[in-house]
Amino acid sequence: MPYTPSGFFCDRLIRERERKDGEGSLSKPLRFSGQDYNTLKQEYLQKKTLFEDETFPATVDSLGYKELGHKSNKVKNIIWKRPKEICENPQFIVGGASRTDICQGDLGDCWLLAAIACLTLNDKLLYRVIPQEQSFSEGYAGIFHFQFWRYGDWVDVVVDDRIPTFNNQLVFTKSAERNEFWSALLEKAYAKLHGSYEALKGGNTAEGMEDFTGGVTEFYEMKEAPKELFKIMKKALERGSLMGCSIDSLVPARFETRTTTGLVKGHAYSVTAVEESQQKESKVRLVRLRNPWGQVEWNGPWSDNSKEWETISKAEKEKLQHQNAEDGEFWMSFEDFKKNYTKIEICNLTPDALEDDKLHKWTVSVNEGRWVRGCSAGGCRNYPDTFWTNPQYRLRLLEEDDDPEDNEVACTFVVALMQKNRRRERKLGANLFTIGFSIYEVPKEMHGNKQHMQKEFFMSSSSKARSRAYINLREVTQRFRLSPGEYVIIPSTYEPHQEGDFILRVFSEKRNTSEEIENRIEADHPVPAPASTGEESEEDQQFLSIFQQIAGDQMEISANELKDVLNKVVSAYKDIHIEGFSRESCRSMIALMDMDGTGRLNLQEFRHLWNKIKHWQGIFKRYDFDHIGTISSYEMRNAINDAGFRLNNQLYDIVIIRYANENMNVDFDSFVSCLVRLEGMFRAFHAFDQCGDGTIRLNVLEWLQLTMYA
Repeated sequence: MPYTPSGFFCDRLIRERERKDGEGSLSKPLRFSGQDYNTLKQEYLQKKTLFEDETFPATVDSLGYKELGHKSNKVKNIIWKRPKEICENPQFIVGGASRTDICQGDLGDCWLLAAIACLTLNDKLLYRVIPQEQSFSEGYAGIFHFQFWRYGDWVDVVVDDRIPTFNNQLVFTKSAERNEFWSALLEKAYAKLHGSYEALKGGNTAEGMEDFTGGVTEFYEMKEAPKELFKIMKKALERGSLMGCSIDSLVPARFETRTTTGLVKGHAYSVTAVEESQQKESKVRLVRLRNPWGQVEWNGPWSDNSKEWETISKAEKEKLQHQNAEDGEFWMSFEDFKKNYTKIEICNLTPDALEDDKLHKWTVSVNEGRWVRGCSAGGCRNYPDTFWTNPQYRLRLLEEDDDPEDNEVACTFVVALMQKNRRRERKLGANLFTIGFSIYEVPKEMHGNKQHMQKEFFMSSSSKARSRAYINLREVTQRFRLSPGEYVIIPSTYEPHQEGDFILRVFSEKRNTSEEIENRIEADHPVPAPASTGEESEEDQQFLSIFQQIAGDQMEISANELKDVLNKVVSAYKDIHIEGFSRESCRSMIALMDMDGTGRLNLQEFRHLWNKIKHWQGIFKRYDFDHIGTISSYEMRNAINDAGFRLNNQLYDIVIIRYANENMNVDFDSFVSCLVRLEGMFRAFHAFDQCGDGTIRLNVLEWLQLTMYA
């Protein structure tokens, strides 16, 4: 049966072709679920009917899968309604979108709403996520659309305007204005992006902020925060960064519990302003925050009606936009902020987010990758036998910073490792992996060498830098300063054998490059069969005798007969445990060695095949460390290299998916079958050796076409 690679590889090729056409950019976002907003809107305006989204229907399936699933009592009385069925004169946006338009409903997505509140502080960002000229009056067809950054691409998500209600009230996010619906529809589009409303339960504000901007988030623990944190926060808001914070709860059962100060543990807040205000005799540093509930505020110093406001002038109050209202927004001193909150997240904007942001000229490289069980899911450095098999990315730091610290020549860069699709796959039991990365310096003699770094290198080398910790967040990010040179980044899960997709982004202010190691597919030309010396070994005489017995007068054998010959010979081996060859393997061998097209092997062809098998047997024994007749799938990369074939990471993944068993081991029959198939494919594409340097090169698409149809 022809082998079809997993969807990841085909999808990746499709995405690469789309990017060549500019798709996935800000100006040409991808169409989520293949839906084009303008085409659908015109179609339904002409039909004079309201759009109903079949890809995210108004059913329980769109609500959730467990707590909001079919068996849940919570969904029994939910009715999906359009805004015109909920109130008179519905509006998309009333008086401009603002942070007070977001009030949390009965869904644990305060992290998302905190991110939306941050988004409203920057109109340019806001109206890229929420395209303007959408309304419930002119050109209304029951269809709306929103744009999000998703794993390196911008996507346009179409939704209809049917929203879950209970007793004619919105169940989830709502606005303080009863007839305003932009925030509810934005939440619905984001739920569609992740498969359901329930998929949005629980998360990190950084996720939302990055999905609205394409930026990169840096985390600060308050107990380890730099001395200049106030300055960092103030500058971040000035350049358009989004900012969120939270108070960790050590006891999960106490998440979202109120403290005596009015703050809520295990809850996400937006940071909406950072200011220094003049009191009568001194200055005070203040931070403004917002609770996405739209209520429940800090009741300490500088809260809405505290006495501290009497110490500043009316002009200062107006500058700070001080209001005494139960709207979820409040001020507090920076010292109280540090004392009460445990971490802060700052989402820095990239050139992808603000094209005219002259203050922040980042260059960004984005690499897609995958951890594949048995091949490239090697786990962290604690697992030295498999760590080296993880995907590897070569980083070249070419130019040092303009303003070096302490006259040190160094390059500043940020590494961001993001795991993909775990929230969308939550209904299938997926949880976030614990992830991190290490950075190693490449020796000068290996600069420019694109070969995968071997186990010996990592056993004898210490990492130059690494993520602070392995943690179960969607993204792990850290800023570094290293000397100009060449490095290799190893992204991994903490435990080996955990399979998933990821993207690795490297941001720098200067010219630097990062790329996946090994993107060329090549093979040495097959070595001709050795000339006969006139002397035959005992083994040669044995298989010749068996060959003559089975082949008969014609001195040719079929696939079944080849199977008998090989299995009789290898059964005599005492130094290697071999179960024998399958009929399918033998058919592949005949297809490789049959030069005259008879579908059978003559003695000379069989001799040539036998020499190959003996050579491959030696390689197999080299990696059969425990002498049980199998090699670990993680050693297949080295074994295939020793046999003269060099593949890139995607193709090693395909090989393992096809030839390894459920225990991630490869027996001798599968090993030989793999090498036979590889040699046949490279031989078929011998004409691709246009360089004349003794190697055959294929690109990924050509190789995939071979694997699918060979």
